[in-house]
Amino acid sequence: MKPERPRPDPDAPTAGPPRPRDSSATRRSLLAAARELFATDGYDGTTVRAIAERAGVNQALLFRHFGNKEQLFAEAVAGQALDVLHDGPPQEVLRRTLEAMLATGPDDSAESTLFFAALRSQGNTEAARTVRAQLREAYGGALAALVATDDRADAELRADLTLAWLLGIALLRRVIHSDALTAAEPETVIGHVVRATDALLGPVDST
Repeated sequence: MKPERPRPDPDAPTAGPPRPRDSSATRRSLLAAARELFATDGYDGTTVRAIAERAGVNQALLFRHFGNKEQLFAEAVAGQALDVLHDGPPQEVLRRTLEAMLATGPDDSAESTLFFAALRSQGNTEAARTVRAQLREAYGGALAALVATDDRADAELRADLTLAWLLGIALLRRVIHSDALTAAEPETVIGHVVRATDALLGPVDST
């Protein structure tokens, strides 16, 4: 007679990725996973299951903390960008934004996802459209307030031109993988962009 195999202990820890030990850590893990996947696959291409697996938690915890994928997208993408926008003096918003866009983590997926999830989430998804409109209004308004002119329409135009440049930097870095931009030191890139935008946002010489 073959010896009976020992039965598994139901209280023994199971294999798999480590789970966050508290509620705040779970939220952080879900937000980080969501930003990475939304930036890589866009809103439509990212599933709730994939986010939960990346974060190492059960899907039920995602719904418990965020309600649904739309709310998670809004908090992960818009929340991150708005935190950068408001985390310091208004006149330093351009530098803060560039620093966040050019920052890297061990897997190049830290703050460098700023704006990128919204850019990748094109199409007619209502959640993506809402987030893009929110960021456009918030960043456009903040940049327009820095323009040295009383002409509101001109201030908004120059703000949009500045924002278009920021989005272009994100695309070159994350999609096209520009060798020059990827290899450059963040402070070098920031210095060039700040000098150029100082001219764009500053007073126009009428002579």
